[in-house]
Amino acid sequence: MLIFRDRNALFGIIILFIIISSIIFLPLVYTTPADKIDFTISTMPPSWEHPFGTNDLGQDQLARLLQGGRVSLAVGISAMMVAIFLGTIVGAIAGFYGGVIDGILMRITDIFLSLPQLPLLLLIIYLFRDSTKKIFGAELGVFLLIVVIIGILNWMSVARLVRASFLKLREMEFVSAAKAIGASPIRIILVHLLPNIFSIIIVAATLSVGNAILTESTLSFLGLGFPPDIPTWGRMLFEAKDYIESAPYMALFPGLAIFLTVLSINYIGDGLSN
Repeated sequence: MLIFRDRNALFGIIILFIIISSIIFLPLVYTTPADKIDFTISTMPPSWEHPFGTNDLGQDQLARLLQGGRVSLAVGISAMMVAIFLGTIVGAIAGFYGGVIDGILMRITDIFLSLPQLPLLLLIIYLFRDSTKKIFGAELGVFLLIVVIIGILNWMSVARLVRASFLKLREMEFVSAAKAIGASPIRIILVHLLPNIFSIIIVAATLSVGNAILTESTLSFLGLGFPPDIPTWGRMLFEAKDYIESAPYMALFPGLAIFLTVLSINYIGDGLSN
């Protein structure tokens, strides 16, 4: 595959594979509890017993990093699926039908693009977090709310890419042939057009995952993400902000995890687009 000839993309694949493998398999070997509190080892620097040190509650940072990685990646992938689903539908309808429908959908897209995403995201999370927790529970409620909101606020670029591709493809001969034999618009879109832009959607999906991870980390850093007992990389950064000088490793390792994950995903996306 051409992606393996791209050094940056190959680097991204290797780093992402290491991160995902560590998150999944390392807890089977490193069995230190992530939620065990021991004030006698509070803010302990990295050691053989605690390779990434401990936080202000004496909790093991490596165990929390591994557990938080599962949450952060789950949010990133789930939010990406929401964004890709909405963007593909809007872009496909706009590009295939064109005319008035295209104009209306693109104006809606422009409205969403003009919204200040972070302030709006913070406002929605602040207003609906408590009610969502009551319905679905603390962890699942916040997870669903964050995933849906991030996805709803990040589908626009996907819609524009899909629309532009559909505008080109709908004029080609194989589409005219499909119409001539009586294929329905839904069949033309699903069977004849979408498979031809699958690579574009994959590239957009990889970039959406990185953006969603950063957004979730921002929310957790601002204290509007998951509850304190559920570690995420952003939550770990939030907890470390008061110990930057005395225990810088508390911010170093989760920050490095976010940086390497997003960087590797972006490199993979760039490799797929070439």
